[in-house]
Amino acid sequence: MGTTIGMLSSYRDLTQSDWLWNQTPESFGVWGKIQLRAQAPQPDFLLLYNFHDYYTRPASNRWLRRFHQSRPLSSSELQQQWRGVPPERRISLVREPPFVEKVKQRYADYEQAQIHCGYVSGPDDLAPVPGYMPAIWYVGRSFIELNTSAIPAKTRLCSWVTSGISRTANHRKRLDFVRQLQENRVQFDLYGRDLPAWANSQGTIADKWHALAPYYYNLAIENYAENDWYVSEKLWDALLSWCLPIYYGGSAADQLLPSGSFVRLPSLDEKGLALIQEITASPDAWYAAKEAIAEARQIILHKLNLVNWLSEFVDRHHI
Repeated sequence: MGTTIGMLSSYRDLTQSDWLWNQTPESFGVWGKIQLRAQAPQPDFLLLYNFHDYYTRPASNRWLRRFHQSRPLSSSELQQQWRGVPPERRISLVREPPFVEKVKQRYADYEQAQIHCGYVSGPDDLAPVPGYMPAIWYVGRSFIELNTSAIPAKTRLCSWVTSGISRTANHRKRLDFVRQLQENRVQFDLYGRDLPAWANSQGTIADKWHALAPYYYNLAIENYAENDWYVSEKLWDALLSWCLPIYYGGSAADQLLPSGSFVRLPSLDEKGLALIQEITASPDAWYAAKEAIAEARQIILHKLNLVNWLSEFVDRHHI
């Protein structure tokens, strides 16, 4: 088998051996000359996917954290994490938004990543290599299914999948827009975790496909819209489910996707409310955008796909 790519992440639940195998047309994470094997003991390259554990982790218990001081990991501890992969073959990709509340930590994470990795990128100008986040998706369909299946039956007009997280000003702005939509009786189905009772949520879902595929439109509202780099799975999931996204985010989407494949939401206020009401009054806009959506889906699947990005990276940097 060709070049093996291992993976390491600070997302605590991202430990499965078959990570992103659903995003490849072949079995076992194979894409061209590479194979993605997240837990491979001695991979050829190591992807640090939103990894920032260069220090000991703080205790999970608040009382214990008072007595626990984080310290840099020793050389031997770090080497164990790197699985024998040399620095020039370690790839650090940051994927969280560059919230203003976390800029200091962002600088520190990039500084550490540059010490340990040959390539460090993130969706902001603070990154050593600013770049768009390669696409991953959270709809429970494989590459082959998404690439070949017919358009799913559309039976409802509009959905929004979000959460009740409120730890930053941007999160709170998004929640306030949920409230505005509900108070103005805009017709849409809301799904997500930890949403307040007043939000009238349909509840959590195990597979985003169920909350997207039956809908003509999806409200794809980014947590961050203040730079030219950040665009997330919120947009990819909607398009791969054949929705026309009503999108609130930065300009990155305009650079990556064809014109007409999404409707830009100008603001999270009365102007935005009016646009949503106008668009979702009928499926006409979806029918007009269907060919652009089809083109965007192929770009996401074949070009923006993180596994394709890794394949192209290896072709450029194979040592």
